[in-house]
This record gives sequence, structure tokens and C-alpha cells, in this order.
Amino acid sequence: MSKIFSRWYDFFMGPLEQGRFKTIRKSLLSQATGTVLELGSGTGVNFPLYKNVVQVTAIEPSEFMIFQSEKKREQAKVPINLIQAGAEKLPFADNSFDTIVATLVYCTIPDSERAAAEMKRVCKPGGQVLMFEHVKMRQPVLAKLQELLTPAWRKICDGCCLDRNTVGLMKKHGFKIVEQKEDCKGLFIAMILKNDK
Repeated sequence: MSKIFSRWYDFFMGPLEQGRFKTIRKSLLSQATGTVLELGSGTGVNFPLYKNVVQVTAIEPSEFMIFQSEKKREQAKVPINLIQAGAEKLPFADNSFDTIVATLVYCTIPDSERAAAEMKRVCKPGGQVLMFEHVKMRQPVLAKLQELLTPAWRKICDGCCLDRNTVGLMKKHGFKIVEQKEDCKGLFIAMILKNDK
């Protein structure tokens, strides 16, 4: 991830993050318990929102994003351990975490299949995954538009794919949807999933 993109990320996302996105994040993260793994923590938007958890281990592949997240880590009410790593090869033992969090990150993971398998591996049996992502829409015309825009969008937005079927991917890897809420006519989705091993 480029230094320029990481530096300006919060500026451009600010209006969304101070409105609807913050409400969704707070509601979703209130469900986090125990030991938490956050995938692609970015600039640390979630850090101040964690409450009733033991510890958060946050992975982020970009050193520039990690640098940008330090201020928010200082604002956190729980211990945050930051590690530079990608979601496709998690440096943790099997069954390590009670909760896995992924918010607005799955669209940028290069190998989403491998990342889902790694999530399954490190999540404890009966553990949960909390996700807030933009996804491929069900409406056919809008879904086709997402497909057409994705190649250009990926170049502009540092690898972001507009047309990922994240819901289908999670089901494929054995996660059971406990709760699912759609926003913006299905463009965004918040999910609580259970790891039924």
C-alpha cells in the first residue's frame, strides 16, 4: 500500500466514518469477546471502539498504515498488539482467537480464498467472525456495473474490488451466518458468523 494512499485514507473516508459507518462499526464491535484478531486494521479506525475484550491482535500488511494507526492505538481502552502481516498467511497457531474482525478490508485482500481458509484455521471452534464489507450487489444491473468498474477502481483504490462475493465465500469455508444486515440497498453488509467446526 502506498504512503500517499495511507496518508489520505482517513481524510477521504472521514465523512462516512463519522456518520453511518461509525454506527455500524460500534454496533458490530460491541459483539466482540475474548481474544480478538483484526484483519487489515488500516489506520486503526476500530481501535477506540473495542470494549469488553481481553486483547486485540491487529494485523496490517502496510507499514504506512501501521504508522498512521498509532494515534488511535493510544486511544484504545484495551491492549492492541500490532503486527505487520497479511491475511493469507497468519502467523498464529490453530484455534487461537475467540473473535475475528474484518471491516472494509476483504475487498483488498489479494487471495481472498486463502485468507478465508486462514480465518477458519485460527478461529476457535464455536468462535465468531464479525464483518462489515462492501460486496457484490444482488441486483443484476448494479452487479454488472460493479464488475465493469472493478478493473479501474482497483488501480485507483489500491487493489479494492467492488464485486467480491464475500457472503458466498464465508459460507463456502464453513462459517454459519448468525445475523446479517444490509445497508445502501445491499452494497454494504454487516455480518455475525459462527465457526461451526
